[in-house]
Amino acid sequence: MTAPLTTRDPKIDSTEDLSRPWKVIVWDDPINLMSYVAYVFRKLFGFSEEKAHRLMLEVHNDGRAVVTSGPKEKAEMDVFRLHEHGLWATMEHDS
Repeated sequence: MTAPLTTRDPKIDSTEDLSRPWKVIVWDDPINLMSYVAYVFRKLFGFSEEKAHRLMLEVHNDGRAVVTSGPKEKAEMDVFRLHEHGLWATMEHDS
């Protein structure tokens, strides 16, 4: 005879709002040229030259810029692609 098997349901964090978008943040670094950062923004996200330049200056002057936002999976892919191009990027929940 075996003892009855009891299982517990894993606790689910119901406080996380899955509909809240994730922000992708590019951080300033001492390695990449400003022109290269603007080029990567245009290449990866299809930004106009003006928007890419504005975001690049925000990264340079403020130390960071939010470049995209959306569902977690999209944000993870955007961060991965930015890393592939040598940029320092992270993601966080939009507040």
